[in-house]
Amino acid sequence: MVTTMHAVAPAAGVAGEGPVDEVARLAAVEESLIEQMRAEALGAPTRGVLAYGEYQSGGWWTASLMNHSACGDPHDVVIGDGRPGPTSLLEAMPATARFLAGLGLDFMYVRLARLAPNSFLWEHRDYAELHDRPRHRLHVPLVTNPSAVLVTAGTRVHMAAGALWRLTPSQAHGVCNVTGPDRLHLIADVYADDAYEALAAGAHLQEQDVDSLPTMTTEDRAGLLGRAEQLAGLGFPTAAEENLLRSYYRFALPEGGAYDLIAELHERRGADGEVRRWRAAKAHLLAR
Repeated sequence: MVTTMHAVAPAAGVAGEGPVDEVARLAAVEESLIEQMRAEALGAPTRGVLAYGEYQSGGWWTASLMNHSACGDPHDVVIGDGRPGPTSLLEAMPATARFLAGLGLDFMYVRLARLAPNSFLWEHRDYAELHDRPRHRLHVPLVTNPSAVLVTAGTRVHMAAGALWRLTPSQAHGVCNVTGPDRLHLIADVYADDAYEALAAGAHLQEQDVDSLPTMTTEDRAGLLGRAEQLAGLGFPTAAEENLLRSYYRFALPEGGAYDLIAELHERRGADGEVRRWRAAKAHLLAR
């Protein structure tokens, strides 16, 4: 059995400036254990399933390690409350199973999540329908690269390997992997308890983790909308929309700002149905 004491240790370093309430390092994870879990994840017999299409550009794959499936199906990726059981995939990943058990946490759901190159998870919130119990999301990066970043509160954060990270998914956020290779994370949703609070006491960010995005100028906005209008006029409205959605990863926008840009694009085009659709998407994806 890998214990928390041996597998996970308080991360060294002084807390840095940045959105620590939204995303933070909690602890260091032994490199030898990362290597074992990485080998198990890369050797898994399934990539999982493409899920949450409304949140993404494509390229987001998930496979369950602990879920509420009666038969332990790793392709059941519906997140919900309750005490999960191991799937057949976790049963074939002994090092990962020992790591999870050694954390001593109260799990809600555990999965492998893969984000392919040139893929984006658009700005959204999670947990909007789950209010009865406090919960948190933990990440262990297994494969990553500098272009794979999380964006929240106008800040890019690269979740580096070798650490256990916490994300607060009830805050608006998005993820991108621009150049690749695949970004592969072990993700665990856990309920708040004394074991979690002890682990979270070490929450911090290091200076190299954080990069503030620039503010969008009037000229930037006009240029983005002008290029989007050109694309839409040439018959590529989806490409125009995705170009505007990607502005979330380039500029520090107000919450939902990328969706507002798309609504403005369609207002200029007189496409009232599309305006209503994107305003509804904004309300749905960013629901509190």
